[in-house]
Amino acid sequence: LKDKLGNRSNASAEVEFDATWARRLGDEGRGISTIIEMVSATRLDCILGSAALMRRAVAEATHHCTYRRAFGMVLSDAPLMRNVLADIAVESEAATMLAMRVAAAVDRSADAGGPQANTDASAETGTEGELLRLAVALGKYWVCKRGPTLVGEALECLGGNGYVEESGLPRLYREAPLNSIWEGSGNVNTLDVLRALRQSPAVLDAYLAEIGLASGADGRFDAAVKDLLQSLADLDGMEARARRLAERMALVLQGSLLLRHGNPAVADAFCASRLDQDWGHAFGTLPRGVDSAAIVARATPEIPD
Repeated sequence: LKDKLGNRSNASAEVEFDATWARRLGDEGRGISTIIEMVSATRLDCILGSAALMRRAVAEATHHCTYRRAFGMVLSDAPLMRNVLADIAVESEAATMLAMRVAAAVDRSADAGGPQANTDASAETGTEGELLRLAVALGKYWVCKRGPTLVGEALECLGGNGYVEESGLPRLYREAPLNSIWEGSGNVNTLDVLRALRQSPAVLDAYLAEIGLASGADGRFDAAVKDLLQSLADLDGMEARARRLAERMALVLQGSLLLRHGNPAVADAFCASRLDQDWGHAFGTLPRGVDSAAIVARATPEIPD
């Protein structure tokens, strides 16, 4: 068995097939198309897994800081620590929102008879299967890529205690990078985004219809959509910038979902930081005016008496 960084309960080993009997799945010559159907489902698993790891890390960090006192105050009441906690909480909630939207697209597409079927539930957002083709790659890239950074920040919130195995954070930290690796690394998924955009105009139409449902809800969101449309207008030579494009598309989709379905304080903080780009390169750099206290309170687990 392989001696892995994490994911130890899921044993890995090399397998050799020697004169093995096999049954073909799908039509001859359609192997890639057949396996892609499976990959879409397992990519959703990766998105959900990363979102869950992020939520667990945020719960551990907010809980610890609610009960830990240092420098004469409760840690979660310290302005800078509150900013950090609010920032990772916003990231976690945006990840969960995107994961749930991809899951809904999977369900609706399956209920309608396949990835190319239209449904009443998706009448305003285009074909769910077409949205899924793009959204699952966007989510797999962005949510899974953000997981390790967030877990590392949450671990730091616990200080030295977070570096101790009993805290549970080291286990999350070792597990976090994996979802960004299997079922296609970051490069593979962002190139899949480009491939989908080039092969099927309906895919982009479905994406634009989905984000358009939040049009007018926030000026910062509308400005981000405008900038994104300029990038999408010319995909020539985009391969080297595929990650940048996928990041912006994922952020705009998350913003649309939060504005329509999320908590107002979280949606405002997301638009101010991720879309308006009044944000640093590390967590804990949310701008002024964000209701950090409300965001942290929302993210902190309630412990019954």
